[in-house]
Amino acid sequence: MKKILFPLLAAALAMTACDSKTTEQAAGAEAQTEATAQIGSSDIAYVQVEAVLAQCDLFLNEGKALQEKTEKAQKSWAQREQSLQAEAAQLQEKYQKGLITTRDAQAQQESIQQRVASYQNNAQKEAQTLDEENYVFTNRAQDLLQRAVQEINADKRYKLIINASALIDADTTLNITPAVLKKVNELYAADKKADKAKN
Repeated sequence: MKKILFPLLAAALAMTACDSKTTEQAAGAEAQTEATAQIGSSDIAYVQVEAVLAQCDLFLNEGKALQEKTEKAQKSWAQREQSLQAEAAQLQEKYQKGLITTRDAQAQQESIQQRVASYQNNAQKEAQTLDEENYVFTNRAQDLLQRAVQEINADKRYKLIINASALIDADTTLNITPAVLKKVNELYAADKKADKAKN
């Protein structure tokens, strides 16, 4: 009888332990489901940041001009560089053909080198200024975007707002880009008005 009772007792203990583990696992899964249920699709939104930045009044009024200024400067640098390279090549060709003296060639070469150094110095200063202007512009755009999102989500309606560039697929009802764009433009207009009032 002892031989039968011991295995039955061991089986009963094992069943009780399994039941308590199953109950704990069920409780854990239930808590996790409740946490997941607390964040529903209406709590999540996404913003097409690139679209907002490309369409906002800040970019249309100031960004395009800065972009054109940068492109114009880069084109000017490339043309100046090509011009100096062509001049140096012509000088080399004249010297090799024996059309100018060594002394004249050296004097012209020094003149070209001085203009190259002057051009590089000016181009570097101009590039630093443009880099700084672009940096300030980017920071202003990011600040407007951040403030717009914070104002839209002031009621904490969304628990998660993500950049659409990281999305693979999403329902368009979660897209708050138009609202963010509108708010960015409102904040930009308010900032411009405040700046005019200061001046």
